[in-house]
Amino acid sequence: MSGNPMITLALSKGRIFDDTVPLLEAAGIPVDPSELESRKLILPTGDPLLRLVIVRASDVPTYVQYGAADIGVAGKDVLLEHGGEGLYQPIDLNIARCRLSVAAPSGFDYAQAVRRGARLRIATKYVESARRHFAAKGVHVDLIKLYGSMELAPLVGLADAIVDLVSTGSTLRANDLVEVEKIMPISARLIVNQASLKTKAARLQPLLAAIAAAVRKD
Repeated sequence: MSGNPMITLALSKGRIFDDTVPLLEAAGIPVDPSELESRKLILPTGDPLLRLVIVRASDVPTYVQYGAADIGVAGKDVLLEHGGEGLYQPIDLNIARCRLSVAAPSGFDYAQAVRRGARLRIATKYVESARRHFAAKGVHVDLIKLYGSMELAPLVGLADAIVDLVSTGSTLRANDLVEVEKIMPISARLIVNQASLKTKAARLQPLLAAIAAAVRKD
């Protein structure tokens, strides 16, 4: 194996990507602005031995788990759904912060429904996190897996409430929904393939240290 192996970092486009690029810059790894606007899925960086691969947010842990990427940036929400097998999570990057919450129509008394033991229909993309949350509270639910437009589900009678990520709450308010329960805070983590951490330690350890220093400085 080469003494200077290529390091591959998996990222998803969107808020995590936008928040990670400045962290890389602060860690001494610039990304050419022209590359950020391209439709390419593999992007070079200012470090010739570090490249970015652009994948779906939910696929980042899988790419890292199986070694197609050495490191990645993924939200805690995605990692909880994935399970985190084969991944080392050394750094909370404190970016893409939001919370996972239960939301319901403003006219629905969620607390009373829970108190009287009603069986609730909950629409969510985060089935595993929702299942753990409601099981811990002893609330009986039927979970409905959706992939987007979560706020629509209670409005058309598909669900009593939703479990979704909330940042400002503006989308909830626009659809006459209210946040009725906060489940957990969410932020993005740096994740590392455990095998890469051993076989590419000479490259990865300084990189992880530089990123950790950039997070502390931010």
